[in-house]
Amino acid sequence: MKLMNSEVKVVQPSGILNSSLAGQLCREVDEVVKSGIRLVLIDLQDVTFIDSSGLGGLVNAFKSARIAGSKLVFCSVCEQARMLFEITGMDQVFEIFLNQSEFTKALAETA
Repeated sequence: MKLMNSEVKVVQPSGILNSSLAGQLCREVDEVVKSGIRLVLIDLQDVTFIDSSGLGGLVNAFKSARIAGSKLVFCSVCEQARMLFEITGMDQVFEIFLNQSEFTKALAETA
């Protein structure tokens, strides 16, 4: 996806976000930011459940993106994940959009 002068990579995991999927997601985000992409959208539309190790993986991906000078944002968060983010306070740390359309709209407004 290319918007204005920003190149955006969308990563779309699916299923239950547990330790194995979180590890895979972290590796994918690492590869993306090492390639020079500065904005990564994690679309959680197809994720049905996030356990504690999955949340840890999202936090690690978020941190590694920030260290690399990139930004990691989220969209299409299911109800269970939204509650998990709220309980852990990660909803105050993560930038979360309703869906990809809302993300695209917000990105266009800041360009």
